[in-house]
Amino acid sequence: REVTPDELQAVDLVVTMGCSASDVCPATWNGENRDWGLDDPHERPIEQVREIRDEIEERVVSLFDELLSQTPSAE
Repeated sequence: REVTPDELQAVDLVVTMGCSASDVCPATWNGENRDWGLDDPHERPIEQVREIRDEIEERVVSLFDELLSQTPSAE
């Protein structure tokens, strides 16, 4: 779905999966944008859809690991 400029103001990072967020991001937004460049699963054979799904899962897990490693511990 389309992300609104108001929704973007509440986040620090936008991840797109094959399209740029530059057309959506307002000029006042200073967050990070990453494009994973994934294939669109629409009308693909189920085997390819599953591969894309698995790739998304792997990237999300890696992203969370990355973000958690940058978070200062509460010690």
